[in-house]
Amino acid sequence: MSATFDTKGPEAAPQASHDSLNPPKLVEFMLQGWREPARRAIAPVRGHARFAERRRALSRLFPGEVLVVPTGHEKVRANDTTYRFRPGSDFYWLTGNLEPDCVLVLVPVAGGGHESWLFVEPNPGRSSPTFFTDRAKGELWVGPRLGVEQSRARYRVDRALGLPELRAQVAELLGGGKPYRILRGQDGDVDAFVPARREADQALATALSELRLVKDSLEIRALQAAIDSTRRAFEDVVEELSALGSEREIEGIFNKRARVEGNDVGYGTIAAAGANATILHWTRNDGEVKRGTLLLLDAGVEGNELYTADVTRTIPIGGRFTAAQKEIYGLVLAAQRAAFAKVVPGEDFMAPNRAAMAVLAEGLHRLGILEASPEEALADEHQFYKRWSLHNVSHMLGLDVHDCAQARAEAYKYGKLVPGMVLTVEPGLYFQPDDLLVPAKYRGIGVRIEDDVVVTKSSCKILTDDFPREIADVERWVSRRSKQPRRR
Repeated sequence: MSATFDTKGPEAAPQASHDSLNPPKLVEFMLQGWREPARRAIAPVRGHARFAERRRALSRLFPGEVLVVPTGHEKVRANDTTYRFRPGSDFYWLTGNLEPDCVLVLVPVAGGGHESWLFVEPNPGRSSPTFFTDRAKGELWVGPRLGVEQSRARYRVDRALGLPELRAQVAELLGGGKPYRILRGQDGDVDAFVPARREADQALATALSELRLVKDSLEIRALQAAIDSTRRAFEDVVEELSALGSEREIEGIFNKRARVEGNDVGYGTIAAAGANATILHWTRNDGEVKRGTLLLLDAGVEGNELYTADVTRTIPIGGRFTAAQKEIYGLVLAAQRAAFAKVVPGEDFMAPNRAAMAVLAEGLHRLGILEASPEEALADEHQFYKRWSLHNVSHMLGLDVHDCAQARAEAYKYGKLVPGMVLTVEPGLYFQPDDLLVPAKYRGIGVRIEDDVVVTKSSCKILTDDFPREIADVERWVSRRSKQPRRR
């Protein structure tokens, strides 16, 4: 049975109750008296040849099939306000396009390969009243878009078409039972009008994730730029730390740098002080900052090319670790060193994790926290160490903080490390305040140390190596950089 396609577009958003009607005389007046837009050459997007090569790589995996990759829409934050738009990672990886609503369609051609068709929002300029009547897309409300021909020139695609043509064009392309695959979950409109083919669609998502597992030189440079901005944002926090009273102030200081130098933060900033550091993904950031405790700052700038850093440092508030804090920090640091040694080509992706957990289990046993022997605690049927270290030490990093999430386990978690993969190395220990198996002096201490590394031909390069990591270096960093505390 051939698929049935809904070729009607989504209904226009209803008019808000506080909107005023535009009388015909106003519309007539608004359409007059505008200077003709200057004709200028459209520069290609930076790295356009690399984007085209990525599309060709995807094309080779699915010969003769229509491939549809949307970027998604702005998401509602509250009523008629939206979150700042961020393109779908796969769509951006294939095009370099930052605009919302767009859809990339790879159309098979005779003789093999695909043409790239990019559907974008048309820009009618001042020839249509929508430039001032449309709150969501009007130029006077949200700024200009490139338009159809300009998008073709900028993104170096074979064809650019207006979004109003999308449904009819896709229905025609898929007519007669032609094979197709859709990247699902990005665009509800596309998901609704193109019937799902679950296994085929999932295979497209998987293929895109696996193509992105190995980063090219442009991607490594973009990641390094994001990491460099993140380093400066950490410096901003450390400089102000002694004068701060709340985690929210720390979040604000870090996030300012992310918006000044990049697109945004790559994920919700974790600014966890004191016992809040024992909560792995503490983003509430409403706690107090007190001298004598630790700050676990897990944060990353997402650069203008959308690649994100992911760095954690655990910092003594006041400049010095206590004896108990130093013991736990030193153990986590030793685990990280062991993990770094296993980030080499040909090793299992999980090898750094196994190395780090062996060090943590031995240390927990030595400190009297883990009664079982390290061997017993590490056994697959036990894994007792996870009571104090819930997470593995690595995940892929790139356009997403947890990158390539749709890759098959055998290509990622149970695969081999190869040059060009970028991953985190982030062991941690977290002792809850109410954990009676932990000596009282350690309760409420949370420590994580996280760095970003790229696998090289022979070992790995630590992209975050200029962030202080050793105990003495961290103490010196805080003591030298921090301003004098303000009076409260």
